[in-house]
Amino acid sequence: MRIVIGITGSSGSIYGITALELLKEAKVETYLIVTKNGWKVIHDETNFTEDYIKSLSFKYYDESDFDSPLASGSFEYDGLLISPCSMSTVAKIANGISDNLLTRVADVCIKEKRRVVVMPRETPLSPIHLKNLLKLSVNSNVIIMPPMPLLYLKPRSIEELVKYSVARALYYFGIRTSYLRSWK
Repeated sequence: MRIVIGITGSSGSIYGITALELLKEAKVETYLIVTKNGWKVIHDETNFTEDYIKSLSFKYYDESDFDSPLASGSFEYDGLLISPCSMSTVAKIANGISDNLLTRVADVCIKEKRRVVVMPRETPLSPIHLKNLLKLSVNSNVIIMPPMPLLYLKPRSIEELVKYSVARALYYFGIRTSYLRSWK
């Protein structure tokens, strides 16, 4: 299995980093794209180095690398997880604007009917945000999955809470981790 992970400049970069860690544990081949603003947020919110984050993926691509094989529908991968996903990225994808590699990969996934899971991080949501999310959600291969806290699982730490949300997002690719738990 091959999954592309996108990290944008929205708060919550730990969700994307955790996805990379869980996918590495599961031996899933991951391709990473971090936007310029994504790197800024990672530096503001975490103590992880760029080298560590890049090492979690099979291959890292800069957002300006339109020569990447990911930009072509002929390169086979199973889908795209954008976590966190800024409202700017949501708007671009919803309106067909492929101005960087991440939005191009989303465009490719949508046209090729590959799974796209978007974990938007914004609150409150404006009518514009909601309209763009609705535009995306009408595509049967796009899942909108805000990282809502799964409090019924009684998490003991923020790390556990993050892992529960990420495990739920990975479920939509058919990937099960030990952190995926169902309501009983």
